[in-house]
Amino acid sequence: MDNRPIGVFDSGLGGLTAVKALRRLLPGEDLIYFGDTARVPYGGRSRETLLKYARQDIAFLRSFDLKAVLIACGTVTSTSLDTLRKENDLPVLGVVEPSCREALAATNNKKIGMIATLASARSGAYERTLKGLDADVRVVSQPCPLFVPLVENGRFRQGDVVIETV
Repeated sequence: MDNRPIGVFDSGLGGLTAVKALRRLLPGEDLIYFGDTARVPYGGRSRETLLKYARQDIAFLRSFDLKAVLIACGTVTSTSLDTLRKENDLPVLGVVEPSCREALAATNNKKIGMIATLASARSGAYERTLKGLDADVRVVSQPCPLFVPLVENGRFRQGDVVIETV
């Protein structure tokens, strides 16, 4: 049995939802979480900058002798997962495909609306993945760059700023 931990990272605190799910699914696993709150949000950054940040995030986590890495950031997963997998000799997992599988399971009419960061929406990764899973699905994508700062600052409930942003 491999007792090394699984590393998880996100651009901020949103990835803690992935940690919660991992704890439920894999209760015996040790997890190490890194939230890059110093550089949040990632969503408006270039692909090159995102890849640079992700490489740094993984390098930090690898100092803990991991057995795998989960990129809990949709933006990094959608723009950099393939490159990061090629560069690392351990499993590197992302959130795009599981999210798409959940969306397909939830839709009754094969229509999916997606809100995402600008970088995720531009990448087309969610649309490609959804179409790869079900060629008949119809996807409408809308970048919502102001949502991440609201969530990261705990402003996702009610209030004038939230209502106006939505």
